[in-house]
Amino acid sequence: MMILPTDWIALLGGYLLGSVPFGLVLARLAGYGDIRKIGSGNIGATNVLRTGNKPLALAVLLLDSGKGAIAVLLARYALPDIMTPSVLAPALAGVAAVLGHNFPVWLGFKGGKGVATTLGTLIALSWPVGLSACATWLVVAMLFRYSSLAGILSLAAAPIFAQFVFGPAPILTLAALFLAILGWIRHHTNIRRLLKGEEPKIRQKKTAG
Repeated sequence: MMILPTDWIALLGGYLLGSVPFGLVLARLAGYGDIRKIGSGNIGATNVLRTGNKPLALAVLLLDSGKGAIAVLLARYALPDIMTPSVLAPALAGVAAVLGHNFPVWLGFKGGKGVATTLGTLIALSWPVGLSACATWLVVAMLFRYSSLAGILSLAAAPIFAQFVFGPAPILTLAALFLAILGWIRHHTNIRRLLKGEEPKIRQKKTAG
């Protein structure tokens, strides 16, 4: 499949949008300082929740997931109005948004783990797949109280939903599979802690050290 100019625009635009560190910005505006010095050091909603400010964590969750969804929707509906449309552009924009969140240029390429941005991307690409992945996250989180476990299992379920439940959808499946592998790699320390029984549960505070 030929790569069109819209694909490159989608990649760049998605990355720049995804690299906006909402967790860091909102935590500073709320007076908590550098969120990277709190808890796990992550810039995502789970770590923001460790400040005890639930509305702030919810805002970060919505914004982080929203930037993935917006990247997809802009590539799907805005780019075809100005250039030749591409069937790849929305998926590329969403994947790039997750890469931007995980490796933001503004923070020396040290960002979050991308679960919320991935789920937002999946909802925009295919709402049945995205909502099913979100439901997986919710069920696992409620049962086991581990945000990281909920994250990696919801990411692993997404390509299965895309291909075998609501598919087959090759482009969506490949995007979901790539994001799942990326998410598991980003959670490698969490996986080790889960295996050792040392992973902190949701609402359980963790020292910076």
